[in-house]
This record gives sequence, structure tokens and C-alpha cells, in this order.
Amino acid sequence: MEITSSAALWFLPFALPLCAYTIYTDLAFMRITNVTVIALAAVFVLIGPIALPFDSYLWHLLAMVVALVVGIFMNAGGLMGAGDAKFIAAATPFIALGDVRFVMALFMATLVAAYIIHRAAKYSPLRKLAPQWVSWHEAKKFPMGLALGTVLAAYLMLGAYFGA
Repeated sequence: MEITSSAALWFLPFALPLCAYTIYTDLAFMRITNVTVIALAAVFVLIGPIALPFDSYLWHLLAMVVALVVGIFMNAGGLMGAGDAKFIAAATPFIALGDVRFVMALFMATLVAAYIIHRAAKYSPLRKLAPQWVSWHEAKKFPMGLALGTVLAAYLMLGAYFGA
């Protein structure tokens, strides 16, 4: 992995609770809150200069802006929810450029697993643990925050262990 173990360890304790909260809110309410997304972006803005070389930090900030613009257009085209687009933009700077292919593969695998697990739980007795969750009642929409939050958390954990 291109991310350094040091950088992943700096980001992980701050990003992990935000990823968990994103998963919860998207399952429970089908919403990724603006406060969570802003907090995730703030973690990078504040911790990034400590964890990364300054020139790399600036490139990662630019990647966040590019991801936000692309996400806005994808949301406008009906391809994804606004919260999903904003979360992707806030999560983008945490990912080292050399790890993009790995993260895309991790996302694809996680998305398939999250979909299968969510749908299986929806029709199982597990649903009784949280019967009020909005995501159980959605026929066509899927709580993408389940996969997005899991991917960022897993990437940072893997980076902490296997990073450069």
C-alpha cells in the first residue's frame, strides 16, 4: 500500500467513529448528515499537515474538490444521493493516489457484501433488533453509507498494518 502506516494511524482514531456514525445514520435514516461529512473533511484538513508531506497534502485537498464536483454532477444526474457524493468527497483525500485501484476493488467487494448482508438481514429475525430503521422499508434505494463507511475504515486499518 502506498499510504504510510504513520499517516493511517494519525487518521484512523478520528475517522473511524465518523465512519461508524455514517453507517448507522444511513441504515437508520437513509441519510448521511452534513455534520458528519464536514467533520470528516475537517479531520483531513487538521490532521493532514501532520500526517503527510505538505505538497502531498495539497494534492489530496485538490482531489477532495475534484471528487465533490464529480459527485455534484452524479447527484444531479440521479446516479447517487447527495450524502453519498459528499461523503465520497470528504473521504477521497485520505486515500493515497497509488492505492486508488485497490480502494476501488475494495469498494466493489464491500458494496456487493453490504447489499447481500443488508437484504438478508431485512428478511431475517435480525430486523427485529432495529425495526424502526428506514432502510428496511426502502424497496429500491440502498444505504450506500454502509459500504462507503466500511471501505474508508477498512482502508485506514489496512494502511495502519500494511502501509509503507
